[in-house]
Amino acid sequence: MAAAAGLTLAGCGDTAPAAAPPRVETAFELPGDRVYPEGIALDERTGDIYVGSFADGTVYRASPGTSRAEVFLPAGAGGRRTANGLRVDPDGRLWVIDSTTGVTVYDLTSRALLARFDAVGPADRFLNDIALTPDGTAYLTDSRRAVVYRITPDAFNRTVTTGGHGELTESFDLSPSLEPHDPGAYTLNGIVADPTGSYLLTVDSTGGDLYRIDLTTTAISKVTLDGGDLILGDGLDLHAGILRVAHNTENTLTRWQLSSEGTTATRTGRHHDDTLGTPTTLVHGPKSTLVVASQFDKGGPLGQGSPTIPFRVAAVSGF
Repeated sequence: MAAAAGLTLAGCGDTAPAAAPPRVETAFELPGDRVYPEGIALDERTGDIYVGSFADGTVYRASPGTSRAEVFLPAGAGGRRTANGLRVDPDGRLWVIDSTTGVTVYDLTSRALLARFDAVGPADRFLNDIALTPDGTAYLTDSRRAVVYRITPDAFNRTVTTGGHGELTESFDLSPSLEPHDPGAYTLNGIVADPTGSYLLTVDSTGGDLYRIDLTTTAISKVTLDGGDLILGDGLDLHAGILRVAHNTENTLTRWQLSSEGTTATRTGRHHDDTLGTPTTLVHGPKSTLVVASQFDKGGPLGQGSPTIPFRVAAVSGF
């Protein structure tokens, strides 16, 4: 189902024709009438795409060239009730966040549960997204507590060999750095790591700011944004120095050019399209940017009514 806007008209005289706007189509459909997808991950080794259901924790897999995903992990697998942020690591493991408990890790070949890491302490939490650095360390955001948790490779290996159950370790507290918010506001959301593993970037959805976490010095700083803000910023994707952002209830995608050290970001593109269906996250692939159409505003956690069936992942070309 295409939903592209009309072409921008070229100017007169020697003005070069304007580039065609991004085109939104269906990459693949998701089975089920209450999916409400949230997270997405690309397995760069195979091209397989994994998508998680916020409604019940089901994880779906779509292989290259297929028009409909299949159930990869059923609802409730590993004790999960939701499936938020997803990532595939180079060793063929799938990391899946449950918003209220922690993160589970599965072997992609056998689908076996390898490890589970639970959050401890205050119960008011919303675990949201995950990033992996080149050394294998995982970082998770908590949208209610504005903290970032960490799982090192050593902690992962130790957990696997001692029964498969561990605890999340709080690594960074961004609360003092964030702009003041109303109590109960959702803050940290999407998170990405730069290719060298030097720093993390995470977005404050309510404040519209982007934060840089230096993994060498542990310094936390606000990224200078040129050309806009990241209000309602949800999922992030960093590819070849370009940061792409899904702004959920705005039905908008933005594109930013990062400076070499990730301290400034200049907006180079913005695309609004209601058919994006409240996009929660995205991943930039070799042919297009794949965007999760959550439909959270249609009978999901953000609204009333009924969703449009089937649920889908959109393919946005030219962005």
